[in-house]
Amino acid sequence: MFFFTYVLKSKKDHKLYIGSSGDLKTRLQSHNAGKVESTKSRRPFDLIYYEACGSKKKAEERELYFKTGFGRGFLKKRI
Repeated sequence: MFFFTYVLKSKKDHKLYIGSSGDLKTRLQSHNAGKVESTKSRRPFDLIYYEACGSKKKAEERELYFKTGFGRGFLKKRI
């Protein structure tokens, strides 16, 4: 089973949201349906980047990395 680290871009304010999940499709639907408290005021979202990881721990570690200055620099080069 894979876990995913993902980056969403708000169509409303063009800011990024970084998260991780075991079910990327369902999680994206939850964000866009307003079921995620931290993002419901910024929807809709486009999925602009994701990575598959072999474990939940690795996906969460990657998520934390993307939230650092170095991680945001990495994403800026990739997106």
